[in-house]
Amino acid sequence: MSLTKKEYWDDKYIGGSYSWDIGGVSRPIKEYIDQLADKDLRVLIPGAGNAYEAEYMHDTGFNNVFILEWSKAAVNNFCSRAPHFPVGSIINEDYFKHEGKYDIILEQTFFCAILPELRQKYADKSASLLRAGGKLVGLLFDCDFEKAGPPFGGNKDEYISYYEKHFDVKVFERCYNSIKPRAGRELFMILIKR
Repeated sequence: MSLTKKEYWDDKYIGGSYSWDIGGVSRPIKEYIDQLADKDLRVLIPGAGNAYEAEYMHDTGFNNVFILEWSKAAVNNFCSRAPHFPVGSIINEDYFKHEGKYDIILEQTFFCAILPELRQKYADKSASLLRAGGKLVGLLFDCDFEKAGPPFGGNKDEYISYYEKHFDVKVFERCYNSIKPRAGRELFMILIKR
């Protein structure tokens, strides 16, 4: 089954076979969230999966956090785990068809899950969803994987080539605070839409 089909992702979440999931908010993302003072920012988390980041943000007072997830099974898992999260902030659709405007797009394991040939389309779509001055913030793998993906790896130069037409780089560097299994294999980025 193709990973461009919704059923592929439903099967992953129904079967619990998502090795990229660390069971909580990743340390670099949490530390970034904890620095945000404006709790009214409109934040989109695409390919949110189990959406630990969204739950954490909501629980710490952020008022406009939206999860966008294609897999209905993942959405159902999230709703069961976090019934207090606003239902109106859960979007079950294809990222590439979504419309809206956001201050931040929080990237956590979505980019590495899509086919590499869709990466430029992802960068273009992310830019279209952000307001001028909005930020694309998150983690990308800084390695190649022996096994066919997802996840799919890459490197900083490749990634910047996708983003440079729409974004200015504020931060794009090796994570100093990755969890142990990912140490030395993650890049943290803050990109600002022109």
